[in-house]
Amino acid sequence: MKVAVIYNKKQAEISDVINIFGQQTKEKYNPKTVELVTSALEKGGHNVKKIEGNIDVAEALRDFMPRVVAGERPGMVFNMAYGIQGQSRYTHIPAMLEMLGVPYVGSGPQAHAVALDKVMSKILFQQHELPTPQFWVFSSPEEKMDNVVYPVIVKPKMEAVSMGLKIVDNERDLREAVADVIETFQQPALVEVFISGKEFAVGVLGNGADQEVLPIVEFDLKGDPNAIQTKSDKMNKPLGKICPAELPENVAKEMRRLAQGAFYSLGIYDFARVDLRMDQEGKIYILELNSMASLGRTGSYVYAADAAGYNYDSLVNRMLDVGAVRYFGETYSHFQDREEEAAAKKSQPLRVRIRSYLRGNLTIMEETLKKMVERNTHVHNIEGVNDLGAFISSQLEQIGFSKQVFPQVEVGNCLYFVNHKTEQNDILLWNHLDNRSTYQEYVSFHGERGRFLGSGVAESKGGLTIMMAALRALRFVRKLRKVKCGILLTTDYSLGGSLSGKLIEQLARRSRYAVGLKWGEAHGGIVTSCFGRASYQIELSNVKTGPAADIPNVITTLSKKIIAIQKLASPDEGIEIIPTSMEAHTSIGRTPDYAIVSIGLQFRDKSQGERLVAEIQQMARRKLGGNLKVRIKKHFYRPPVQESKVIRKFFKGVKELADLLEVRVKPFNRVISSDICYVPEEIPVLDGLGPVGGSTRTPNEYIFQDSLVDRAALLAMIINRSAGGF
Repeated sequence: MKVAVIYNKKQAEISDVINIFGQQTKEKYNPKTVELVTSALEKGGHNVKKIEGNIDVAEALRDFMPRVVAGERPGMVFNMAYGIQGQSRYTHIPAMLEMLGVPYVGSGPQAHAVALDKVMSKILFQQHELPTPQFWVFSSPEEKMDNVVYPVIVKPKMEAVSMGLKIVDNERDLREAVADVIETFQQPALVEVFISGKEFAVGVLGNGADQEVLPIVEFDLKGDPNAIQTKSDKMNKPLGKICPAELPENVAKEMRRLAQGAFYSLGIYDFARVDLRMDQEGKIYILELNSMASLGRTGSYVYAADAAGYNYDSLVNRMLDVGAVRYFGETYSHFQDREEEAAAKKSQPLRVRIRSYLRGNLTIMEETLKKMVERNTHVHNIEGVNDLGAFISSQLEQIGFSKQVFPQVEVGNCLYFVNHKTEQNDILLWNHLDNRSTYQEYVSFHGERGRFLGSGVAESKGGLTIMMAALRALRFVRKLRKVKCGILLTTDYSLGGSLSGKLIEQLARRSRYAVGLKWGEAHGGIVTSCFGRASYQIELSNVKTGPAADIPNVITTLSKKIIAIQKLASPDEGIEIIPTSMEAHTSIGRTPDYAIVSIGLQFRDKSQGERLVAEIQQMARRKLGGNLKVRIKKHFYRPPVQESKVIRKFFKGVKELADLLEVRVKPFNRVISSDICYVPEEIPVLDGLGPVGGSTRTPNEYIFQDSLVDRAALLAMIINRSAGGF
C-alpha cells in the first residue's frame, strides 16, 4: 500500500505558509524518528513517501496517492504532523486529509481539537463521570482567584508535552505563573489541583472490540510524591520508567478502564496515551489525553509497546493496520509482534527487501547524483565527460563489472560494462554521459520543493544514479550474479548519436532486453514509441562569372527554398520542419558568396522520414542554374520507433512489476527522439526508466526526489526478471 508519512521539520517560514502569525508550534518530531517510522513501513512492504506538512502538502499527496476512483488500490497517510501555527494545530492536517479524501492513521479533527484543549477534555471527562482534578481557567492574572485550592499546577490551556508546567502554593506565585503562561503561549492558563502521589501513562491501541490497552507505565519519581516532569526534563533528564507498573490487579484494571473511558469520551481513533496521577490515598485522576502520542524511542508509548511484545517496526505497522481496518475492513500488515517479524524478514518478498535497502541508502543516492551533476559534461568537454565515466567505472567495478573502452576522437570514450563472461546479455542498460549545457549555460545541483535541479539531472544523470542504486540493491539481496547484465554509456547523444548508433545496435543484438534510462514522465510514462528526428545542413554558394546582374543572390535564393521546404510540415501528421540556425556572407568582388541553414525534422513514422529527406534534397537542388552550387550534409538521422508486439509484451511485464511496487506507469509516445531507434526491431526495448522529471535542456531541468527510490526499485525488479524472461 502507498503510505505518505506527513511530518513537520521546523517552525513556520514564509515558504511553508502564506503568512506567519499566531502561536508557532513548539512540537516537532526528531528527523531520526520520522526516518525510523518510514523505514518500519518500508519493511512492512509499503511504498512510502515522506511529505512535509506545509503549504505544498496537497500537491504532494495528489502526485503520490492512488486514485481509488480510477480503480487503483487505496493508500493512507501516517500522520506525524503537529501543525505549523495557529490554534488547534493538531487538526490542520487531518482536516485537509478529510477534504482531499485521503485515509489516515489517527483521530479526526474534532477529537484532536478537544484533546488538545485541556479544559474541554476535562469537561467531557466530568460529563462521563471520569475523575479529573478540580480546575480553574484564567485569561488574565488580574482575575479573582479567591476560591483556588492550593497547591495547584499551572499549564497552558492548549499545549502538550508538559510545556509551561509550574507548581505554586500561593496567590502571588499563581498570578505570576498565569501571566507567564499567557505571555509565552498567547492563550489562557489552566490551573488544576496538584495531585501529590504517583504518575502513570497508559497507551491505547486500536478501536472497538479489538482495542488493546498496553502495559501501564509508571514514572519513577524517586520517592518524591510532589515531583513532576517538564518538557525540559523529558528532553534532557527523562524520568526512569517502570513497565509493567507494579500495581495490584484491581488498581491496574481501574486504570485500564479509565484510559479506555477517556479514549471514548473524546472520540479518539486508533491510538492515544492517557496520563494519570494516583494520590497517596490510592485515588486515580485523569490528567489529560495525548491524541498524538510520541513515537520517539524513549517515549512512554513505545516503551509500553515494547513491554507488550512489539518491536518498533511491528508497532508502527500495527498502528497502520489499525487505521486500515477502520477504513477498509482489512489488514495490510506483514507482522504484529517480534516472533512474526523475525519470520517475516526471512520470507519478505524481493520487492520489500529491495525497497527497504534503497530507502536506507537514499542519502547515498542523492550524494551520488550531486557528484555527477556537479561535473560539467558538455559534449565537447571531453575531459569532463571522461571524468564522469571514470567515476561511474569505479562504482561499477566495486560490484563486479568489468570494462571495455571504445575510444572516440571527437567526443569522450564510450564505455561498456558486463558482470559475466559470455557473449549474450539478459539485459542491456544504456544512457549517455554527455549533455548540451556549455559552461555559460550550466546550472549547478540544487533542491527545492521536493525536486532536484541541475544540468543533465533528468536527461542522463538521474538515470545513471538509479542504475547504480538498483544494481547495488540486487547485489545486497544476492540476485545480481544471477543476471547477465550489460551497461553501455555513450558520449555523443547531444550530437544525435551518429558515432555510437552502430555500437548500440551491435550490443542490443546480443541482449534479450534493452532499457534506456532517460527521464520518466510525470504521469508515469515509460517510452514505448518515439518520433524520428533528423538534422540536415544546406549550403548554397555562387560563382561570380559574367555580368553582375546574372549572379544570383544566395541569401534570397536560400530563403525562398527554406519557405518552400517548411510548407512540407503537417502538424496533423506529426511532421515538423524547423530552421534551427542560419549563417550568410556576401561581398563585392570575385569572392563567392555563401549561405548556410540547418534544418531540424520531426516525423512520426519511417516512411514519412524517408519521403521528407528525399523531397528536401530535391527542393534544395531544384532550379539552381550554372552559377549556384549546393551541398547537403546530414548531421544525424534517427528513425522513429513504433510500438511493436514485442515492446507491448515487455511493457506488460514491467507494468506487472510496477503494480506490485505500487509505482504508476503507462505506455508513452515521446516526441523527442531516443537512442532506442538504434535497437533492432526484434529486441524488446523501453526507454524513460530514469527518475520522473521534465523541463529537459532548459535551466529548470528537474527530477522528483521521491521518484529515485520508486524508479530504482522498479529497475532492480526489471533487471532481476530479465534473467527468467518477461
